[in-house]
Amino acid sequence: MIDEHSENAVLLGLDGVPWNLLRRWAEAGKLPNFKQLMDGGAAGPLQSTTPPTTPLAWPTIATGTWADKHGIYGFHEISGDYTHEMYTGADLRRPALWDVMTPAVAANVPMTYPASGVDGAMVSGMITPDRDGGFTHPPELSQRIEREIPEYRIELDWYEYADEPDRFLDELAELVEARKQLMHLLAREYDWRLFFFVFTAPDRLQHLHWDEEVILDHYQQLDGLVGDMMRYATDNDANLYVVSDHGFGPISTFVNLNTLLAENGYLDRKRNDGARGTLSKIGVTKSSVLDGLDRLGIGSDALVRYLPKSVVDDVARRIPGDHGLYDVDFTETVAFAHDPNQIYINDTERFDQGIVEPSAVEEVKQDIATELTRAEDPETGERALEIHDGADLFPTDPDAPDLIAVGRGEYEVKTKIADRAFVPADNKAAGHRSEGIFFAWGSNVSPGMAIDDATVADVAPTVLYGAGEPIPSLADGRVLTEIFSASPSTTDSIATERYESDSADESDPNQDGNFDDVEDRLRGLGYLE
Repeated sequence: MIDEHSENAVLLGLDGVPWNLLRRWAEAGKLPNFKQLMDGGAAGPLQSTTPPTTPLAWPTIATGTWADKHGIYGFHEISGDYTHEMYTGADLRRPALWDVMTPAVAANVPMTYPASGVDGAMVSGMITPDRDGGFTHPPELSQRIEREIPEYRIELDWYEYADEPDRFLDELAELVEARKQLMHLLAREYDWRLFFFVFTAPDRLQHLHWDEEVILDHYQQLDGLVGDMMRYATDNDANLYVVSDHGFGPISTFVNLNTLLAENGYLDRKRNDGARGTLSKIGVTKSSVLDGLDRLGIGSDALVRYLPKSVVDDVARRIPGDHGLYDVDFTETVAFAHDPNQIYINDTERFDQGIVEPSAVEEVKQDIATELTRAEDPETGERALEIHDGADLFPTDPDAPDLIAVGRGEYEVKTKIADRAFVPADNKAAGHRSEGIFFAWGSNVSPGMAIDDATVADVAPTVLYGAGEPIPSLADGRVLTEIFSASPSTTDSIATERYESDSADESDPNQDGNFDDVEDRLRGLGYLE
């Protein structure tokens, strides 16, 4: 191995793994490879984005910037006409690690569809609709996956297994095994300086099963993957980093933000008069239509796949329901929630039917933040929400969300305009928390180093620094210099080498229209809720 720095890096992403559980089990000897990382390298909690969600956090991990610079705020981007479209990898504004450390392999990283033309190989991750076009780079890699790993799946929709927990666990194990086969294939067949591979299975498991016995069994499978990655790192003169985008914890209650906004006089629902009223009276709602189509074998994914988006949007506006966009009367609405943590003030410059003058936006934001912060669960009397000012979180982007709402404790936010603001979480056992995991291990990483203030924005600068690469000048994260054992002269010289760079994304923009059906996989985030 190299004395001063490891020229290569292996980055293993484990979606949704919380520090508190992992540390306890590693220290108890139940996860021996994680314990070896703790003893032989650096370890600690990793603070996520605000809100702690997958589509914000993985781009931040990959670029070292917060959302106001990398440009991806959620699963959907809101438009001035109150419609939304999926964010894609083509929306990433800043260079990712795989653009800087080349050749690179990046696989199953969320928000990377369509696969960009990297120097190396990419297999796109979460939000990928299918394995037809844009799934891999080079394109022929898709055919090889089909041939050699026919059971490979892009995603596992955990909520479809709410009544079949045992079948879910079997299929999750198959998903992980197929991912592992892909990991070995890519590591074996491609040259790389950066090997970035993500497993989303922990997140999917924990949404449905918040049972420590079940979770530990899965983490022991992950511990085996860590052992594989340690061997890759050793064989390739690489530092190994293991990170999660956010943590996890139990939830009990959903908080419908748009319902709260309506109760406080900031949002008006569309009236069910005219055609909407007639449909409502005879029981035709978005839910009843989708249920009927589902019984015929036609899912909402088929609707958005085969019908133009303009048609889907128009139908969604006309059929009554509880959607956070399509069932809102924006001509009478001051603010609305979207995607689901974001709150937008309906201002006249930003939105087609805006009613709030720009000069009044700050005052309205403060009033809403005060009202929502005071919101109490009528069953428990507990305050349910933390409200953050978008201008504080995303200072460089004037088009960022105005407010961000995050559930406190066992509360999770949603955007439905339901009859009640607080409803039971039902089959969803757990949700996201801010505290994920960070491990670093390698020839120039100090053993036994405890980290207590790292954030997801620190990952990319630290990975680059550890490999002797310059740090992008627009990076928001800091280099975790304290974890490295290199001499001060070496680390200082590396730290001062910084450069300007725009996004190196070379994905095919023509692929963007092929993935609308993925919205059906994002519970609560589809066109027709």
